[in-house]
Amino acid sequence: MIAHLRGTLLEKHPNQAVVEAGGVGYDVAIPVSTYAALPELGQEVRLRIHTHVREDALQLFGFWTGEEKMLFEKLISVSGIGPKLGLTVLSGLAAADLITAIRAGATERLVRVPGVGKKTAERMILELREKLPEVAAGAATEATPEGKPAFNALEQDVLSALINLGCTGAAAEAAVRKAKAAGAPVAFEPFFRRALELLR
Repeated sequence: MIAHLRGTLLEKHPNQAVVEAGGVGYDVAIPVSTYAALPELGQEVRLRIHTHVREDALQLFGFWTGEEKMLFEKLISVSGIGPKLGLTVLSGLAAADLITAIRAGATERLVRVPGVGKKTAERMILELREKLPEVAAGAATEATPEGKPAFNALEQDVLSALINLGCTGAAAEAAVRKAKAAGAPVAFEPFFRRALELLR
């Protein structure tokens, strides 16, 4: 099983990275938080890898931090949560916020993530509450930086990420506009999370 991948970053998208190692380009599914941390194209990158084997496919899921990988593996151990939804959950909430929500039993925060219904949220809390570490004080994120007008490259990335999570184009555009009007963050990850919250 592949547990770690180091190589040259050939491509990066909000849900995918292509890393060349030993002349082979590896297609790696990633959460938004990992995308936000990736270096520029052509630079070296190191990702922690979860290898998911099915009868018809072998998929690589990559993470910037060990905490993200640990959370992903805990999430997919929950009944009804597969790798795709696990990645969506990690994209929808920062690691510290996700741990806090699960430990606090905050179903209302968990169901904001596309694809997570009330029953799934309740299962996550029931099965993971006692298995997750406590979050250090001040680690949870609530970003509200200054906003910028007009659609730009950052906002296009946010649109793409929302659509990749299953949102319709119209809903994604509306969420980005609402996020801008509310004072859109200037960094990809907090901007994305703000737009995601405004979908509902």
